[in-house]
Amino acid sequence: MAVSPETLPPKKKRQSDSPATSSFGSEERLLRSLLLRSKETSYMNPIPFVLNRNSNSIIRKTKLLTLLFEDLVVDRDVRPFPASAVLCFEELFIVLQSIKTLIEDCCSGSKLWLLIQQQSVANKFHELTLELSTLIDIFPVRNLNLSRDVEEIVELIRKQCSKTIASIDDKDINLRADVVQILDRIKREIVPEQSKLKEIFTKLQINNSSNCTDEIQILEEEVRNQSDEKSKAEIVSLIGLVRYAKCVLYGELLSPVNVRRRKSSSSLDITIPNDFRCPITLDLMRDPVVVSTGQTYDRASINLWIESGHTTCPKTGQTLDHTETIPNCALRNLIVMWCREHRIPFESTETKENVNGVTTNKTLIEATKMTVSFLLQKANAAQTLETANRFVSELRALAKTDSNSRACIAEADGLPLLVKYLGSEHPSLQVNAVTTILNLSILETNKTKIVETDGVLNGVIEVLRTGATWEAKGNAAATIFSLTGVHAYRKKLGRKSRVIKGLMELAINGPINSKRDALVAILNLAGDRETVGKLLEAGVVEMASDVIDGLPEEGVTVLEAVVKKGGLAAITASFHVIRKLGIILRDGTEGAQESAAATLVNICRKGGLEMVSELAAIPGIERVIWEVMGMGTGRGRRKAATLLRILRRWAAGLYGNPTAAYVVASGSSTTTTTTTAGVVLPG
Repeated sequence: MAVSPETLPPKKKRQSDSPATSSFGSEERLLRSLLLRSKETSYMNPIPFVLNRNSNSIIRKTKLLTLLFEDLVVDRDVRPFPASAVLCFEELFIVLQSIKTLIEDCCSGSKLWLLIQQQSVANKFHELTLELSTLIDIFPVRNLNLSRDVEEIVELIRKQCSKTIASIDDKDINLRADVVQILDRIKREIVPEQSKLKEIFTKLQINNSSNCTDEIQILEEEVRNQSDEKSKAEIVSLIGLVRYAKCVLYGELLSPVNVRRRKSSSSLDITIPNDFRCPITLDLMRDPVVVSTGQTYDRASINLWIESGHTTCPKTGQTLDHTETIPNCALRNLIVMWCREHRIPFESTETKENVNGVTTNKTLIEATKMTVSFLLQKANAAQTLETANRFVSELRALAKTDSNSRACIAEADGLPLLVKYLGSEHPSLQVNAVTTILNLSILETNKTKIVETDGVLNGVIEVLRTGATWEAKGNAAATIFSLTGVHAYRKKLGRKSRVIKGLMELAINGPINSKRDALVAILNLAGDRETVGKLLEAGVVEMASDVIDGLPEEGVTVLEAVVKKGGLAAITASFHVIRKLGIILRDGTEGAQESAAATLVNICRKGGLEMVSELAAIPGIERVIWEVMGMGTGRGRRKAATLLRILRRWAAGLYGNPTAAYVVASGSSTTTTTTTAGVVLPG
């Protein structure tokens, strides 16, 4: 690993919490601000894990400054200070603020990154000490009528600052060398000594799995703050090291009680607003973008959809005019605010790509391979299901992090191990196994391995049908959805009656989240005309009709897809849902209204007079259609206008009646009714 430059690399600066020097207003306020800042800094603890002597030294100097400012505040002379003293005080405030910020950043930042950058940070401490020394040298002691004791304090500060040199403890230098050596060994595909790794992490006070998780999150944040590409690459290497250490050093320390506690605390029953969920994955959107149809998706999900060869909008089935996406900044800001209110860590997919996008970083890749190898060996050798569950849980978390991890798990033959646990009687182990496969399926090349590896696909389908928990069934359905992104696999899965039945049962009987998982998979399968026939045989229209009551947008979208490709059988089966679609047209969201209007157009066009009559019999339907035409989405307005034309033709006796059309065209005086369900048609 290359050594960073001696100066701190360029970094996005955080906003300072100090007031501008011109805002103090009065000399007394300036003095009190100085006293407060010096006290805050002097009460800080030195950095415990590295650069302890450097931080401790500068904190001691601020304690002496506090004595000076206390004396000035208490024995304040009514005469104004000389201009040179005021200027000196203002500069001292800036230096004290810089000291406080530097120590806070060091204590709250990444321990490993601080260790790597220790020379740069030590230089910064030295620079601040020199600034203090300069200010104390020009400090007008004789003009302030200070007591002899205070003058001696100023002289003591001057002497201490002048003696300071930029140095680092040997133990810190040696510890850094150990970390660099381990990173270089990993890069050369040499597995680190566990005892040495433990020694390093203990010295850095990274003592458990939770500390490792915190360190990883801080390092990922550090990548976002860095503008220097070389530094970003170094930090990514450190992320790989911590991930490996977390599994090797602390994975086995997770007792069953701690596993359950961690699981329950991470899956609090927080209902994510529907508008914040990606329609594809149903997960919280981190980087929402708008496609040409006006629908919003998470960037990673819609990119994967388009890269898989799809040219339609997943939610509406409408052909995309183009594949460009526009960031939905307003929605993203709302999601960020919601996450903060509920104390949910927010990390955008864009950030994740930046953190893990250094695909040429060999250290990260090799560290990931070592982590995967360790977890697979431990899971294979586990004597109990509980022990196996701990390591499969770590695999699940790793498979969620990035494409490198997903590729490494599949290449290391992780799928056969996961198959073994899909039929496990241990509910949590089954969930972790199927969810790991789901995470692996996000990577396009892994889809083929999942389908072709013996037992994987059948195992996932069996979990869908007979899984021990709704979560396991829902994640199995989500895996089916992911695989149907490939056209050939969509047809293959659509031919399996067990898949159709499993998804239908889940959509009918499962909890809300599981229903959604099943519905998006059904929606994808409905893109194939042959599969629609099987869906109709399984009662998909009746299912969608029932689901509409609780999940109107999802239910009506499935219905639209089925009616579009289902032919006369789908139209006939849809007769009894026309009134429900009318209600959605009136009360649904914009997306639901759009799908309802499109579905009604297809039903009326293909179903004939009987279907149009059923629609026209809904009280106030025309007024509802006019409202959609005025306030709906672009596609919704167009479909509503088509519906209005259909109703007008029906009201005039022309719909499906060629003779009537001939009579009117010939100038006949035949009169026709101009009302639909008691509502007078305009114009």
